Amino acid sequence: MSKCDHSVFYHHSTMGIILLVMYVDDIVITGSDYVEISSLKSFLHTRLHMKDLGQLKYFLGLEVNRNKKGVLLSQRKYILDLLAETGKMAAKPCNAPMVPNMHLMKDDDDPFDT
Repeated sequence: MSKCDHSVFYHHSTMGIILLVMYVDDIVITGSDYVEISSLKSFLHTRLHMKDLGQLKYFLGLEVNRNKKGVLLSQRKYILDLLAETGKMAAKPCNAPMVPNMHLMKDDDDPFDT
């Protein structure tokens, strides 16, 4: 379990890492050790009658899009729902304070407290 977030679990295996992120009844399983990921999914299915919903598309309001360049996380649907709910669909967009097209790069540091 991560020391920073009690809903993030990780396991280092000989072939890589497995990450499990849990929030209430939503679970994401990912990592680089596909054999261990498959084994974990089978275990959870057997014990908890869980089913694999396939490749991640949405999680906790985040839209997840994968392509050859990487992973894009957005909240487009959430924003459109908020605009519709507040009657602001016709509002003109404005620039956000974030740097456009910012690329997050892999860091040499360890991403987790181990």
